[in-house]
Amino acid sequence: MTGKRNDMSESLTGKRVLVTAGANGIGLAIARKFLESGAEVHACDVDTEACRAAEGSHPRLSVSVCDVSSEEQVLALFAQLSEKWGGLDALINNAGVSGPTSRLEDTTLDAWRNTLDVNLTGTFLCARSAVPLLRAAGGGAIINISSVAGRLGFSLRTPYSASKFGLAGLTQTWAMELGPSNIRVNSVLPGVVAGERVERIIAARATAAGVSNDEMRAQLVSGVSLRRMTSPEDVAAQVAFLCSDEGGMISGQSISVCGNVEHLG
Repeated sequence: MTGKRNDMSESLTGKRVLVTAGANGIGLAIARKFLESGAEVHACDVDTEACRAAEGSHPRLSVSVCDVSSEEQVLALFAQLSEKWGGLDALINNAGVSGPTSRLEDTTLDAWRNTLDVNLTGTFLCARSAVPLLRAAGGGAIINISSVAGRLGFSLRTPYSASKFGLAGLTQTWAMELGPSNIRVNSVLPGVVAGERVERIIAARATAAGVSNDEMRAQLVSGVSLRRMTSPEDVAAQVAFLCSDEGGMISGQSISVCGNVEHLG
């Protein structure tokens, strides 16, 4: 096992990696995993304070503020990376928002649009700008961070689930289109990931259902075969594998890292 991990790290050494929403949570765990494997990593994030904190605690990590739903900001980000690196080996499309927790009839059009603007349009904008840099590198990988809500219905989360199902279509389409250029495209579907974000979701769903946070947390975990939450590091390990030489024949796939989530309620 140790030898295999070393081999994977060796194949990632020197790779140029962009992680969107990479200043905290899953994104920072992914950025950290690549840094530990010897890659050059740039993280962008909409959270200015998180960017400062991540850069301060990870000296080898370069960071910039970027809203991926803004075409202007995405173009500026990739112009910066093109000048800095001249190419790109991996794009990790991690940026996403939770969207509203509400019944369909109570979901506003603005909330719907904002969720899709970040989760789908942001992924599209970053991938579109990344392709020329990936081609310049002779190929590479795009990883779209989705969710098990992209394969299972998720009550009270219409915009979020729709956006994550949409990522499956982007992943399969881009894998077909970019494969001849030696660019692999996959999607990783985390389950119930421990952290501040899921705690906010638990609180919102608990309020909507009229139960306690503890009851809602137990309800979510009861739908996981392994009866535990996924860690950000679990997700990061899968992403790194898919970008390594060991994952070199995997493309067009949506891979769950979730302990087998059976239902989301």
